[in-house]
Amino acid sequence: MDLARVQPELNMYDPAWPIRTREECLPPAKFIFDSSNPHGQAWDALISSGCIVSGASIHCSLLFTDVAVELGSLIEDSVVLPNVRIGRGVRLRRVVADRFCELRDGFEAGLDRAADEARFHVTPQGVVLVTPEMLGQQVHEDDSAPKA
Repeated sequence: MDLARVQPELNMYDPAWPIRTREECLPPAKFIFDSSNPHGQAWDALISSGCIVSGASIHCSLLFTDVAVELGSLIEDSVVLPNVRIGRGVRLRRVVADRFCELRDGFEAGLDRAADEARFHVTPQGVVLVTPEMLGQQVHEDDSAPKA
């Protein structure tokens, strides 16, 4: 989460500290505002290649590769791992969404601790972990897509 700050301790843009990793060949992140009254935005956030953000708000969060976020969703202080699909009107606060989760329209996590503890793993600091299995979705390694 420190990476999303304006001046993180580890500055990934410092040429003296090159990052050596395998990068997937994906298109750049894309922001779409396809409604007549768009309110989508991203600030203090890192949005990776292959992401499509359609009229959603991303604040102090990290979106890993190939994440799709639909209209009216709000993601705050969260980490969204690769290949996650986030529907319309989803609200996440202090959430780690595991790979291949499909968060359907209206899904909420991180807003009501008691409700979160009944469905998900919540750390003592209040961070909510959401996995496909917790959502009743199965991930098949061969096709890398959630199955409801």
